[in-house]
Amino acid sequence: MTKREFLARIRDWSFGAALIGRTARSADKPAKPFSSYDPLVRKLLAQMTLDEKIGQMVQPDHASLTDPADVENYFLGSVLSGGDSDPKGGNTLADWTDLYDTLQRHTSKTRLQIPLLYGIDAVHGHNNVLGAVLFPHNIGLGCTRNPKLIQDIARVTADEVRATGINWAFGPCVAVPQDVRWGRTYEAYSDDPKLVGELAAAAIRGIQGPDLAMRPSVLACAKHYAGDGGTTFGTGHDGKGFDQGDTRVDEPTLRRIHLSPYVAAIAAGVGSIMPSYSSWNGVKCSASKRLLTEILKQEFGFQGFLISDYDALDQLSPDFKKSIEISINAGMDMVMVTDKYRQLFTDVQALVKEGRVPTSRIDDAVTRILRVKFALGLMDKPAGGRDQYQKNFGSGAHRAVAREAVRQSLVLLKNDHRALPVSKRVARIHVAGKSADNIGNQCGGWTITWQGQSGAATTGGTTILSAIKQSVSGSTQVTFSEDGSGGEGASIGIAVIGESPYAEFMGDRTDLALTTADMDVVRKLKQAGLPVIVILISGRPLIVNDLLPVADALIAAWLPGTEGAGVADVIFGDHKPTGKLSFAWPRTIAANGEAHPAQVLFGNGYGLTY
Repeated sequence: MTKREFLARIRDWSFGAALIGRTARSADKPAKPFSSYDPLVRKLLAQMTLDEKIGQMVQPDHASLTDPADVENYFLGSVLSGGDSDPKGGNTLADWTDLYDTLQRHTSKTRLQIPLLYGIDAVHGHNNVLGAVLFPHNIGLGCTRNPKLIQDIARVTADEVRATGINWAFGPCVAVPQDVRWGRTYEAYSDDPKLVGELAAAAIRGIQGPDLAMRPSVLACAKHYAGDGGTTFGTGHDGKGFDQGDTRVDEPTLRRIHLSPYVAAIAAGVGSIMPSYSSWNGVKCSASKRLLTEILKQEFGFQGFLISDYDALDQLSPDFKKSIEISINAGMDMVMVTDKYRQLFTDVQALVKEGRVPTSRIDDAVTRILRVKFALGLMDKPAGGRDQYQKNFGSGAHRAVAREAVRQSLVLLKNDHRALPVSKRVARIHVAGKSADNIGNQCGGWTITWQGQSGAATTGGTTILSAIKQSVSGSTQVTFSEDGSGGEGASIGIAVIGESPYAEFMGDRTDLALTTADMDVVRKLKQAGLPVIVILISGRPLIVNDLLPVADALIAAWLPGTEGAGVADVIFGDHKPTGKLSFAWPRTIAANGEAHPAQVLFGNGYGLTY
């Protein structure tokens, strides 16, 4: 099921819920304030017709374009590729670059020749594209507590995004999850707003570079504003979970936990911010003038532009035109609308003519969008420079950064009897578990497809099993069984278990217990008389009370991405584990999702080493 299909399914429920609940420079500063481009913007804005202005505010999914010539017909300012929206010809580097170049060329046929912003969810590398280097998801990066590394990762990501011509990455996620049962927990760095702000600022500096006009800089997008990590259980899209739910806190609490990372993001110069599907005390964030205009733009001084989430305006009202009126007047600048882009265009025309959306609001939105386009240097050279950047795509140098990220993200939770590190010269290592030789499980959601998928064919990379085999001496035998059988006579057992891929919607869970199948793998290794090391692949802390007595050592590996060799580096002691938990690890999950001190198994900041 695609994201669009899922949103269509929940649309009716959303309306019902809305009716019920509506009520080289300094590293910490942008190279140049976006408002400094206003003289150029004013000159261009004065030449624009109303239709040309409206077009800048419209962002369809490329797969929804009825005709690529609609880029010129509707003066489109932006296009995106959603989580399952690949080029029609394939999913290679060349396919993506051809798509970008084709659509960008249509802007040269318009009167003012204003180039496109092209957006994509590059949340742990350029994760839609086959062959891209995929990094650990943010929950793992939070455990590195290393802003310099996060900045380097973001710079590599920008380099690979630019290789396809694309100039806008929908990241970083700056959510502060308060309940790890939320299916988007792995997209966040921490449950500590201070750490989230610090690492998000580093990511923004890496994505955007010291100057947005310097290639391979890419526009960053802080998301999802605001409070998406604090929604109340049972208020989600299906009336049961968290996702797209309601954050029910007073304003001081919202500011302390959920808004503070945005202050850091703005200070780092972020050029775009994406309001959340979720609500704050019954009001959708995309409809909240308090959040979008009064706090974000006026109080925090945000000079970039706001982009709505994927078809998010459909959830504001059953009347699409009314939804547009609500959101644009609240402060939304650009609308991600997928297949209703023509209707959006004509509805905004009508709203302005009817006086329901003031021209001043249109001019403000377009000013903000054009500021960013000038800052990116798009008005001078919109092309992606494919020859210059494609040589680095998926390169060994990029993979080395990802491998280091894996090493630093691993958290050693238990190490009895010095089970770790493992000697590379033991007689036999028996590896087991569904995720040992599964690049899809290793990468998690937002990997080639929106929800991700299990299996070797997901994308390229090094699995943990392959990395173990490559690391040991020639005399060491490495055997494998997915179910844990066959370990008799081995020197040590390594179980690689945990969650299968998921993303938003499908990732919400009512409990976080390990599956019976995973526990059986570990028990079989133990019954074979082996010391057992468990590598836990997951997008959040899981309940491990039954696992701890059986495992001699336990490593939280999170979702490490394509470079499984980083896991092997720590297993064999080439690198000591340095990761520290960026989330409190619960002993149990309370019915209300709260983690009381007695329920915490490992505290935020916990992590052993050798």
